[in-house]
Formats: sequence, structure tokens, C-alpha cells
Amino acid sequence: MEKNAKIYVAGHGGMVGSAIVRRLREAGYTNVIGRTHSELDLTRQADVENFFAAEKPEYVFLAAARVGGIRANATYPVEFAAQNAYIGLNVITSAHNSGVRKLLYLSSACCYPNSAQIPVEESALLCGAPEKTNEAYAMAKNLCLRLCEYYKREYDDDFIAVMPANCYGEGDCFDPLYSHVIPALLMKYHEAKQNGAEQIEVWGTGKAMREFIYVDDLADACIYVMGNYSGAEHLNIGTGEEISILGLAQLVGRTVGYRGRIVCDTTKPDGKMRNLLDSSKLLSMGWRPKYSIEDGIRRLYAHFLRGGANKY
Repeated sequence: MEKNAKIYVAGHGGMVGSAIVRRLREAGYTNVIGRTHSELDLTRQADVENFFAAEKPEYVFLAAARVGGIRANATYPVEFAAQNAYIGLNVITSAHNSGVRKLLYLSSACCYPNSAQIPVEESALLCGAPEKTNEAYAMAKNLCLRLCEYYKREYDDDFIAVMPANCYGEGDCFDPLYSHVIPALLMKYHEAKQNGAEQIEVWGTGKAMREFIYVDDLADACIYVMGNYSGAEHLNIGTGEEISILGLAQLVGRTVGYRGRIVCDTTKPDGKMRNLLDSSKLLSMGWRPKYSIEDGIRRLYAHFLRGGANKY
């Protein structure tokens, strides 16, 4: 990408989108644009088409999405399916119609089949059903990921997609219903420490294993891929390391300074038991993550203490 090229980051106000904007500007890109939801509703096809026709961005990072944890996905499947499908279809189609030079679409590792062999290779996509609590979100995201591939195949558009591991960091959501596991645990532990609570409840058995990537690492990877990859198949973006939910809870507890007990509520779902990505293709291209899980959680908790917690 040229430093003066017009770059549109869809979802620039969210955790991943804002990190991409921040890292682009730090790297010297001078014409990065975004629109808030009130300025542009990406689920409205005509509005998206008009935006692309007027602004004519040359490059697009599609980071906008309706996201949430297990509880939100299970409670609002219609919203997670429909809104993510509309966002992806509208932006990708408008990018094609307006002649965008390159587009990068961000999906999520939770879209892989529940039965996929660990570590999960890119070829495992659509080889089985996604985890049930996450099905609505996964179906919509997989449709849009494949749409990028179809545009490349039929029209030779340089539309690519990436499949990140679970992401966390500055700009994360700390809402009790919508937050993912790391901000949810940070919020729980912080409140428990403040209130002198003797124990913390964690959903599931605590045995489920997760791979996490800090948001600045993900943003850097996306920018790297945008400049160095044009293949038809999507790329995994992960760290190659995993941690159990119980181990994560213990790590968060140490970070916050909470010394109470952890109680696993086995009546609640674990979600997918393992979801470690095989990111060897990206790693072989020369990209490497910079932040360990310990470093990332410390940074996020410091951000939280500075009043940086988003509640959507």
C-alpha cells in the first residue's frame, strides 16, 4: 500500500479496527478514513453503496462485526447471523462495484468446525459443523469469507481473508452480556477484589483450551498480510500457544491481585474444547507476534484501570 493511498477501515471504532487505524497511522499512512455507525450503517445496502461511490477507497480492512461471548451468541442468534451477513455482503459487494484495489476481511477462529483436527489448518473450514453456541455467527462469517474467494475466482479481485485466534486488548468490550472471556474475567476479578468476595465463578469445567492474540499483534498481522499476500485461501493468524480457561482465570487473578477461590460452574457450557490454529503459513512469510498472554493481560488491565473499559 502506498503511504498516501485512501484506506477505509470498516469498524474503525471497535477493538480490532481502532488498532488497525492506530498502527497504520504510526506506520506513516496519511489517508486513513472511517465512519461511525451513526454516520454509516453497514447493514443498509444503499447507504454502503453510496459511501463507496462517493469516497472511492483504494484499500479496505473489513473489521466491522457484531461480536460477543457464549452468552450473547446463544441469546441473540438472529442478530448475530443477520447483521454479520449484511455487513460482509454489503461492504464486499460495494468494494467490487467501486473498483477497490484490495480488501482484507477479518473472520474468526471460532468459525472452524467443532470436529476440526488440532492445530486447525486453513483447509478445515466447512469440513464440519461449527460449535453449536456459536453457529449463527460462524455461518454468517463463513459466507462472507467465501465471498472474497468467489470474487477472486470470478472477477480476479484482490480480496483476501484472515482467520484470527481469540483477540483481546485495548478497546475490548467489558459489558457483562457481550464481553469475551478475558475482559469478562478481568471485570469479575476487579469487582471481587474491590468487594472482598471470597470466590469467583467461571463458566464451564475450566478445561477448555483457548489461543489468544493481543490486538496490536493482530493489527500488525493484518497490515503485513495486506502488503504481502494475495492468495485465494484465507490465512490463520495466531500465536501457536494455548491456555486452559482455568489457567487463564488464575493468570487474570494474579494480574488483578485477587486471592479468592475459583469455582467452575459445570452447568454452563464450555464452548469448543480446543481451537488452536495452525498459523505456519503466515509465520513462514516472516511475521511474528510481539506480546505474550501475560504481557497482553497486564496491558489490558492497566488500560481498564485508566478508565478505558468500553461498554456497548
